[in-house]
Amino acid sequence: MTATAAHTTTPVTGEQEQLIRDNMALVGHMVREMLFKVPPHVHRDDLASAGYAALVTAAQAFDPSRGIPFGRFAAVRVRGALLDELRSMDWASRSVRARARRAEVAREELTRQLGRTPTADELAELLGVAVGELSTVDDDVQRAAVLSLQGFATGTAEDMVTDSALNPEEMLLHRERLGYLHDAVTALPERLRYVVEASFLQERPLSQVAAELGVTESRVSQLRTEALALLRDGLTTHMEQTGVPAAKDGCVARRRAAYAAQIAARSTMTTRLSITDAQGMRLATAA
Repeated sequence: MTATAAHTTTPVTGEQEQLIRDNMALVGHMVREMLFKVPPHVHRDDLASAGYAALVTAAQAFDPSRGIPFGRFAAVRVRGALLDELRSMDWASRSVRARARRAEVAREELTRQLGRTPTADELAELLGVAVGELSTVDDDVQRAAVLSLQGFATGTAEDMVTDSALNPEEMLLHRERLGYLHDAVTALPERLRYVVEASFLQERPLSQVAAELGVTESRVSQLRTEALALLRDGLTTHMEQTGVPAAKDGCVARRRAAYAAQIAARSTMTTRLSITDAQGMRLATAA
């Protein structure tokens, strides 16, 4: 927590630090969600750093007397910080982006009028600028870190990260899915469970997991693939209510049937919902 808190000059209290620790998964979730919507050269570490810093400041500014859950309060702060970080990555200024958009609109208009691609002189004449200025704008945009975010004009950046608020029914289903996933991971054979928790939940590199297990990275990858196949079968069986499959002949079939039965034995609606709070955030006490 020292590294995270180092982003701020004001030290955090013990209570604030607990809030931060309990909600660090929120930052990871929002960062992963955003990475699906931006170009691949956007680095996860840059977004995560901004998100964790925002989580710290949110904990320091949080006032529980207002009746707003900290998770919801922090999510707004983190989301804003991630958008600000993305804006800072766009090398081209808004004025450059604006000039580039005007040039593109003019180029499309001339193309429709002339039935061909306009020349640089024709485009410059329509815009009332020198040909050299058009070339400068094109060069500036080409050198930019093109994020296809159009300079983050008001509203457009926010549209990339849509409001994920769920209605009560959707939240209940979301919480139950998380509960099923928790139970399915817990029911995995010990070695497979270790690989899943280390590589996905703790986001540790495969080389480190391999070293701790005393196997090769290739073997860890095989174990992870095996675990994901079991998880997929187990979750499909229960979430789609297809029933626990019969233990057919064959080692693989029997193992899958036994695994599905283990999930059924330990998972109830009460246990599934006990993993998260009313906002769908994982409880620190969840095993």
